[in-house]
Amino acid sequence: MAHDHSHGGHGHHHGHHHPHPADFSKAFAIGILLNLAFVGVEAAYGWWANSMALLADAGHNLSDVLGLAIAWGAAMLAKRPPSRRFSYGLRGASILAALANALILLIAVAFITYHAVMRLIIPDLVDGETVIVVAAIGIVINGATALMFARGRRSDLNVRGAYLHMVADALVSAGVVVAGIAIATTGWLWVDPVASMIVAGLIFIATADMLRESLTMALAGVPRGIDPDEVEAHLNALPGVARIHDLHIWPMSTTEFALTAHLVMPEGFPGDLFLADCAQGIAHRFAITHSTFQVEIGEDCTAIVTGDGCS
Repeated sequence: MAHDHSHGGHGHHHGHHHPHPADFSKAFAIGILLNLAFVGVEAAYGWWANSMALLADAGHNLSDVLGLAIAWGAAMLAKRPPSRRFSYGLRGASILAALANALILLIAVAFITYHAVMRLIIPDLVDGETVIVVAAIGIVINGATALMFARGRRSDLNVRGAYLHMVADALVSAGVVVAGIAIATTGWLWVDPVASMIVAGLIFIATADMLRESLTMALAGVPRGIDPDEVEAHLNALPGVARIHDLHIWPMSTTEFALTAHLVMPEGFPGDLFLADCAQGIAHRFAITHSTFQVEIGEDCTAIVTGDGCS
């Protein structure tokens, strides 16, 4: 849908090119059910085997169930149509979900690290064989769930949050397997908490990047992958454009971006087709799906356009 308005030397164009992101509802449902079931099994065996690594992994899995539920809920809210109060709909919920998931992961890292340090200070016996079997099951479940989100991880930050949760769990389970093997063969009890701390560090590194990106989006910053200087150069290179100002680029959701800009065109408003081509070019080159342009004739357009002013 496109709306074009021109008043003398001023032109405004709103181009809407809404993509249709893949529906991951089935993946979210399967992931939540599998992980919820595994949390109960892992926590029970972790308590029985006296393994801090298994109990920490169960706690992290529980946080992932919450993370998946948040991401799924945001994906559903993003499908709601626009209203008078929410003119963009509720697409922004996906940004809030990505930010919430990043914070949940960081809390899980703190939880794992704290209990691992306590286990280093006060070592305890661990049933290495039980740890190996249960953690290996976790690798399969979390790895399979991660694969269901893999295809959307690069294009949707909300889906990337779900993907990162599952990959992190698979890494934790792999670390637990290594710890179980080491304990079973050497009897070194310190391997269990050290493995937990190493995996917690890996999760933190991956989560910090997602936190930065989701926080930038939540503050309406220019999304990663879009260079505002390149956008400005592209608009300045358009025929008839002397310069541009008031260029703004921000995310409407984790997959849809918006732009507004004032184009100074001394030769006058070139017509609606020019604005449509502008919007199409911005969408094609920069994946900015909602663009708004205002055409100005010069520095003092009020002297040329009577009544309307420059607004």
